[in-house]
Amino acid sequence: MSTSRLHPTAIVDPRAELAGDVVVGPYAVVEAGVVLMDGCVLHAHAVIRGPTSLGPRCVAHPFAVVGGEPQAKRHTGGPARLEAGEGNVFREHVTVHGGTEGRVTRIGSGNLFMVGVHVAHDVTVGSGCVFANSTQLAGHASVDDGVNFGGLSGVAQFVRVGEGAFVAAMTACERDVPPFVVVQGNRARVRGVNVVGLRRRGVPEESLRALSKAVRKLWLSHVTRAEALVELEGETDPYVRRLLDAVKAPPPSH
Repeated sequence: MSTSRLHPTAIVDPRAELAGDVVVGPYAVVEAGVVLMDGCVLHAHAVIRGPTSLGPRCVAHPFAVVGGEPQAKRHTGGPARLEAGEGNVFREHVTVHGGTEGRVTRIGSGNLFMVGVHVAHDVTVGSGCVFANSTQLAGHASVDDGVNFGGLSGVAQFVRVGEGAFVAAMTACERDVPPFVVVQGNRARVRGVNVVGLRRRGVPEESLRALSKAVRKLWLSHVTRAEALVELEGETDPYVRRLLDAVKAPPPSH
């Protein structure tokens, strides 16, 4: 472990593993069991608790607390593990907790967690997501790739937010959010297709049109969900097929 990039006031447990170019700022804390890969940067007062692994080029801003024991009464102690990929940014006062009972909280790559975001125990986050200020993810929630959250939104326990969805500000998600849609409200309701986000991801215009038609049929028309699924059964667009597969999937067993 090189110490050339550690501020003199940083507190780094000798049992932590730091790549040679990791930067640890003033009064930052790195506990035992932490692994920080190439290019990680911890700003002043950031805390990384073990057992946690952060991939290359992750950044923790002041007063972020990444890793550590979960807020779960049934957790009996022992390892509360967190594993994160590369290029994640944890802004001020973000909290991310490790898993319970031998499980792992997992975060992909290239995610931005803005000020005050909370990621609870046993959560799974994909890659390329943006969590605006004070987004709250309850235990065992799952967020697929490319999801964007408005500020003050929340996801309940065991709820899954599908790929490419947009969760509007102050939205409460108590049921699974389908992929590619915009949801808004308390409780969350489908309002349309996430056209802006999907265009940014390079989704073809013909798929956007097909998705819009399917979303109108499923959630914004007077036919029942079952009737809409029958009418859309012959749809061949790959994005619509993924949407339909998500809608028809059985709820997860807890």
